[in-house]
Amino acid sequence: NDHTCSRTRRITAHYNMASASALAGAFTSLGVSANRAAAGKTNVVAKKAFSARSAVRSVKRDLTISNVATGPKGPISKGESMSEEDKIVADQGGGKGYTSVDPNTRRIIPDAKGRVVVKVTYVVLEPQYQSALSAAVNQLNTNNDKVCFEVSGYLLEELRDVKNLAMLKKDVEESNIFIGSLIFIEELAEKVVEIVTPLRDNLDACLIFPSMPAVMRLNKLGTFSMAQLGQSKSAIASFMKKKKESGGFEEGMLKLVRTLPKVLKYLPSDKAADARNFMNSLQYWLGGSTDNLENFLLMISKAYVPALKDMDMVIAEPELFPDTGIWHPTAPAMYEDLKEYLNWYDTRKDITFAKNAPVVGLVLQRSHLVTGDEGHYSGMVMELEARGAKVVPIFAGGLDFSMPVERFFFDPITKGPYVDTVLSLTGFALVGGPARQDHPKAIDSLKKLNVPYMCTVPLSFQTTEEWTDSSLGLHPVQVALQVALPELDGALEPVIFSGRDSKTGKSHTLEGRASQIASRALKWANLRKKKNVDKKLAITVFSFPPDKGNVGTAAYLNVFGSIFRVLQGLKKEGYNVGDMPEDEGELINSVLNDKEAKFASPDLNIEHKMSVKEYEKLCLYQEDLHENWGPPPGNLNSDGANLLIYGKKFGNVFIGVQPTFGYEGDPMRLLFSKSASPHHGFAAYYTYIEHVFGADAVLHFGTHGSLEFMPGKQVGMSDNCFPDHLIGSTPNIYYYAANNPSEATIAKRRSYANTISYLTPPAENAGLYKGLKELKELIASYQGLKDSGRGASIVNSIVTTAITCNLDKDIPIVSTNAEVDAKNMDNDTRDLIVGKVYGKLMEIESRLLPCGLHVVGCPPSAEEAVATLVNIAGIDREDEGIIALPQILAAAIGKDIETIYRANDAGELKQVQLLQDITVASRLMVNEFVSKASDPSGRLAAGALGALGGMFGNASVALPWGDALQGTMFENKVDVVASRKLFEYLRFCLEQIVKDNELGALTEALNGEYVLPGPGGDPIRNPKVLPTGKNIHALDPQAIPTSAAIASAKVVVDRLIERQRSENDGKYPESIALVLWGTDNIKTYGESLAQVMLMVGVVPEPDALGRVNKLRLIDLEELGRPRIDVVVNCSGVFRDLFVNQMNLLDRAVKLAAEQDEPYEMNYVRKHAVEQAEELGLSIREAATRIFSNASGSYSSNVNLAVENSSWNDESQLQDMYLNRKSFAFNSDSPGSGMETKTAIFKSALSKVDVTFQNLDSSEISLTDVSHYFDSDPTKLVASQRKDGKMPASFIADTTTANAQVRSLSETVRLDSRTKLLNPKWYEGMLASGYEGTREIQKRLNNTLGWSATSGQVDNWVYEDANDVYMKDPEMQKRLMETNPNSFRKMVANFLEANGRGYWETSDENIERLRNLYMEVEDKIEGVEK
Repeated sequence: NDHTCSRTRRITAHYNMASASALAGAFTSLGVSANRAAAGKTNVVAKKAFSARSAVRSVKRDLTISNVATGPKGPISKGESMSEEDKIVADQGGGKGYTSVDPNTRRIIPDAKGRVVVKVTYVVLEPQYQSALSAAVNQLNTNNDKVCFEVSGYLLEELRDVKNLAMLKKDVEESNIFIGSLIFIEELAEKVVEIVTPLRDNLDACLIFPSMPAVMRLNKLGTFSMAQLGQSKSAIASFMKKKKESGGFEEGMLKLVRTLPKVLKYLPSDKAADARNFMNSLQYWLGGSTDNLENFLLMISKAYVPALKDMDMVIAEPELFPDTGIWHPTAPAMYEDLKEYLNWYDTRKDITFAKNAPVVGLVLQRSHLVTGDEGHYSGMVMELEARGAKVVPIFAGGLDFSMPVERFFFDPITKGPYVDTVLSLTGFALVGGPARQDHPKAIDSLKKLNVPYMCTVPLSFQTTEEWTDSSLGLHPVQVALQVALPELDGALEPVIFSGRDSKTGKSHTLEGRASQIASRALKWANLRKKKNVDKKLAITVFSFPPDKGNVGTAAYLNVFGSIFRVLQGLKKEGYNVGDMPEDEGELINSVLNDKEAKFASPDLNIEHKMSVKEYEKLCLYQEDLHENWGPPPGNLNSDGANLLIYGKKFGNVFIGVQPTFGYEGDPMRLLFSKSASPHHGFAAYYTYIEHVFGADAVLHFGTHGSLEFMPGKQVGMSDNCFPDHLIGSTPNIYYYAANNPSEATIAKRRSYANTISYLTPPAENAGLYKGLKELKELIASYQGLKDSGRGASIVNSIVTTAITCNLDKDIPIVSTNAEVDAKNMDNDTRDLIVGKVYGKLMEIESRLLPCGLHVVGCPPSAEEAVATLVNIAGIDREDEGIIALPQILAAAIGKDIETIYRANDAGELKQVQLLQDITVASRLMVNEFVSKASDPSGRLAAGALGALGGMFGNASVALPWGDALQGTMFENKVDVVASRKLFEYLRFCLEQIVKDNELGALTEALNGEYVLPGPGGDPIRNPKVLPTGKNIHALDPQAIPTSAAIASAKVVVDRLIERQRSENDGKYPESIALVLWGTDNIKTYGESLAQVMLMVGVVPEPDALGRVNKLRLIDLEELGRPRIDVVVNCSGVFRDLFVNQMNLLDRAVKLAAEQDEPYEMNYVRKHAVEQAEELGLSIREAATRIFSNASGSYSSNVNLAVENSSWNDESQLQDMYLNRKSFAFNSDSPGSGMETKTAIFKSALSKVDVTFQNLDSSEISLTDVSHYFDSDPTKLVASQRKDGKMPASFIADTTTANAQVRSLSETVRLDSRTKLLNPKWYEGMLASGYEGTREIQKRLNNTLGWSATSGQVDNWVYEDANDVYMKDPEMQKRLMETNPNSFRKMVANFLEANGRGYWETSDENIERLRNLYMEVEDKIEGVEK
């Protein structure tokens, strides 16, 4: 599950804003430190000049700004001069990128009046220099009688428009001086280099401040040049080589500039003068004030423009400003000491504060202050102070704010935190910005301070109007830089706080947003001030689908059991929990009132009846809901006169039931392409929490609710976005499954949640049961007796039993022909049949499945941890130098595990047995190890773990795995050093599990403290997800796919194509339809993303700063096969988190489509040419292949329709998919967001041969969640194909080291055998009572969903499930007693499967089900009466 704007061009961009600023910061400190002696005298003056009252001058002189471009008006010709990739990168789309500001608004043309005219062209990343430079030029043009300046300015992002690029080239051709700063976006840096390099020799001066290495080499001041850096003849290079440390070009560059003053004495005088001029230029530039920029232009012009060489000019030295300090808009000066600042602040006459006023620490960027672009900062200060808060606004010249945080945010007397909340207004990571973050350092500083940390975002790449009009919201590259990266520091609440003027480029406060930020910051601060006994907490549970049996829905979580533990914890902490229930069962009953009641009835406990008058008074946005729902109260959560708030209060704790979307049961609404607004009942619920109950915080309990998926901008919401309206000013704490970082990230960004991770239930091996167990015994008999006369008869028994277990569907070699007899087979054929059956059995037996449901704050037992640790041990970890246990064991007997895997897949009986021996040995070793780590009760014990430490030392110390290998083929043969290293890692993983902080983190958040951040994902792939109880974050979106992910992706793509060819007469699939998920790509670091690119024969590559935003076309010879076409359906969550990767994907497909290659070797081009002709489009347009929902909408709604049985026939489901999922991303006009492209979507689907999805985690499989079938287009493809043929459907399973590509039907069978039909799984669920029964019903419902979308569910799956759950009176009774409503839904699912033709069964079974349904109905109705 995972908005558009009228702005132009921009996509892979802003990563650099910070890389830029990061280097700029380092350069700043260098600039200040280079002349420390001078700084002493200057700082006094600077402090005064730096105050807000005097920093911004009123310089409205005779400035002529031309609105007429001097460059060409039309776009650059699309002729041969531009490569295909250049066209893509240029993102030409006139007004459809991310900004449509015309660079001509910055053009200044002076009235020469006989003076020398110096033409300057500049390119900068951020706009804050625009107004300061314009003011400086204006002042010079007005006051200087010798020289005047013509200026043309560009923001880097504007160079995505080819018209602007052509205009820049013309301007540079006519310029004396070129200036570039913070040019850190690789593809745009290349454009700048391309334009400036051939013109560089004609320029009088070329000055490049911190930028990409290739751009830095353009620097030219007389004899001073950086082009020779690293070459042996350069004196500077020689000096650098003596001093250089590893750290790459940028580090070397920084070191050079820091040490330039020392270098100068080694240079000839002319070179020294030029180098000194460069140093001064940097200081002028970073000083940023109008005076500094005036003197900068004069100095460079006099020194390097020939016409000015002999003119007399008065040029002042650079004015230096403090590198760090405290600023306030009304202060007389800057402060470099907190006590000095407080002496002024606490004696102010213009305002007084309450004694216990909250204190908000603000973090500001120095560059905005020195350039006078600080209006947005002033606005935020005023907003907070108007609400009674004190402020400490600190700044830093670089982007390491940890030092000023530690220097200015701690009380100088008590040494404790002086501030109650930190509010960063920079948008950057706390340390280093986006290029070189140091998250551990940032986390150390923030943990020490231990207060909530909010990181708001200024609009840098969009004007206010562009953002307001955009359904995307914040510029995607700014999201990558200024939202995703701060999240890694534990930052909360990425709310936009300032806008940008389209003409001046200056920043201004957004009043509504600043108000929201101030309210929320003070609510967080209030949690530090208020006593626990007085705090009010609203715990919100979910009910999805809307059904009484589903109250308390959350992924793998025992919600009410967990809430009960939370209430116990709150009571200990001094909270008023009133008359608390005695146990979990009483808690369920008190909230549900009568758990058998229908959800739609008032029999849920009603905590509050909100009259329409009260609702209209308190809910200020309720009129916005009328369009979708009419006037209040409506018929949802309503008794016809009032809006009903369901839940129950216990003292100061309210446990409430969040209303659902409201349109789940309405087939017509489900067909709408865009999601409806929340209904009045939904709005009333959150209005109650904030304005009636008066919650100090809300705790959303479990994965996941509907709030964060309500319509609005994707990221960077406005005053009119529904999630922002609904959450209001209430701090949001959200328990979220550790394995779902993508949706947790949506909750963070769209509902401002502090997401606290909880563990998924411990995994166990699925094991074998009934006929499967019997089969294993038969195979053991065959291995012992195969050479005796009984061998053939045992094979016949194995075949018969396998058919009884329906394994013949998975193993084609198992014949259902009764005439086939093993007596007529040779030994190799018998072995192959037995080997194939054995391999399938072991696949089922070793499948990991989470058993039961997790209870918050309850870590697993030692025994429960074994299967998870075996799987952790099963993966090579190159970064840590750890070899996987199966490989260690294979090497012990002279084998390679990959060879064994391949032979096992082929069904070689000896190799299947060998792999089973390795698996058993692995389990024995880990089991022996873990048994030493448990206390007498069987729980993991910290003390026991400490004792484990003694196992890791020299060879004489006991082996961590004890005697586990005694008597096996591996005894005394394993590599002890490699094994000890692996088990030391397993010990670390065990320790992390024991450190569970799920309840502790909640306490910290409610105390107004900093919750440590941590990654979300699969604990097996990435044990750093543990311990749980962390503030979950995703990853840097521009870091994927990694090289390891690309390698893994290649294995899967090769196997997928090979599997399809083997089943299709050797023919390659021409087109593959596949799904991209947010969480999967976070867990695997972009494997499925890489798969798409490899299918079309393109490889993603990193730029010089490691950001993956470049593409390399694989030539056909290297590829060795045709380019396969794709149709990519991105989930709404993927769209929100990975817009830059969608851009990359679209570029990749179009790059492939535009290659002049034979159709039989390039299906992308073949289909694009056909579609171009068919639809009257260009080939590029016809090659549109990246689809998703409309911005702000999620899912195809097929899942909602299936879950609520609100669909008539399959064509209706297919229409939902087409309506909701036919929005395309276009890298040529990225600012347009997702555009409706139904015709291209249908045309592309009509050419699909294969549908494909990935499974990457043992915790979530095809029938565990509804997302997978919701995104499955199998039957839809058949309906669009001209021949009506069903496509082949495959699922890649990378949950183990031995990646598999199975058919969809194979995977559904595997899933059913290991979960729905497996006593180990369903008994584990039933042990969780009410919620466990619901989980069983959910698996059955999702199985029905797969029948509806793909038709790939075998009849026997329903038949066997009916035998397990419906035939057995004892099972009926258990289900009925634990959750009668879910049981009723199960009966209905079976009847629906039969009624829709998905399950053929006996009349007897149907009659039983009908009677059961009426019986359950009567019981529920009887209870209700």
